[in-house]
Amino acid sequence: MQHSNIIVSSLKRNIASVVVGKEEAVGQLLIALLCEGHVLIEDVPGVGKTTLCSALARSLSCSFKRIQFTPDVTPSDITGYTMPSLTGEMQYRPGAIMSQIVLADEINRTSPKTQSALLEVMEERQVTVDGVTYPLARPFMVLATQNPVDFVGTYPLPEAQMDRFFMRISLGYPTQEDEMEILARYCGEETPMQQLTAVCAAEDVIALQQQVKQIYCSKEVRAYVAAICAATRNHPHLTLGASTRAAIALIRAAQANALLCGRDYIIPEDVQQMCAAVLCHRFVLSAEARMHGYTAQDVLDNLMAGVRVPVRLR
Repeated sequence: MQHSNIIVSSLKRNIASVVVGKEEAVGQLLIALLCEGHVLIEDVPGVGKTTLCSALARSLSCSFKRIQFTPDVTPSDITGYTMPSLTGEMQYRPGAIMSQIVLADEINRTSPKTQSALLEVMEERQVTVDGVTYPLARPFMVLATQNPVDFVGTYPLPEAQMDRFFMRISLGYPTQEDEMEILARYCGEETPMQQLTAVCAAEDVIALQQQVKQIYCSKEVRAYVAAICAATRNHPHLTLGASTRAAIALIRAAQANALLCGRDYIIPEDVQQMCAAVLCHRFVLSAEARMHGYTAQDVLDNLMAGVRVPVRLR
């Protein structure tokens, strides 16, 4: 466990040399990485979404590809295609998704048909082209970005696609002090991103992912997570609550949070810290809730107050 904390601390320091003042977002991103999850980074333009993804990719000794989503990107651009070789045999040409870390930049700017090409990849870690399945190298992670305020020329992600994302995080604008530090770092000839080097190998990430699965989760904590998810399905302000996939993701996130805190078991605070990032993007608010100005976070805070917190853990 001490070795895992050293690796995670090295990753945090490396990313922090580029991304200033976003410790919570960086921590959530690393938790998703340890849980083999995909992340949707949703925020206004220019706050560092792409920079955060690139910093993580450069910190890992893994293959990295960036897909700039536009309306003319096709599913075969993502998954790849087959074509006849010189000998006449059909040969597979890999698509942009065949990498370990994939940045899906502005994912909501491509068509629903192309968005759906990511469903099998994100869930099964494999690509099927012309009836042949091609597995992806591990670790595999999709980092998608989107702008929540620009609706012109965009295609909202369907609920099934949103449910494939392990968590959604936001960065927000930096404080004045953090922005001054950013300006100081980027006013020289060489940017911090150019100086970034890998501090973690793919084998280290896979070992940490296995370690997360060994974190103990008591029956009481499992009941707590199940009660939270059940409450989302019965809340009057939600037309769609958390799925079973979301419940599993919440347990995984709590396990990773416990590992980073130096524990080999989950406590309720681990679940509570992960709830918003793991659950809120999966909610669909009712028309009445939207009319009254409620947000997914408001609904989550309300229902969490009504779920009994377990006391006995082990």
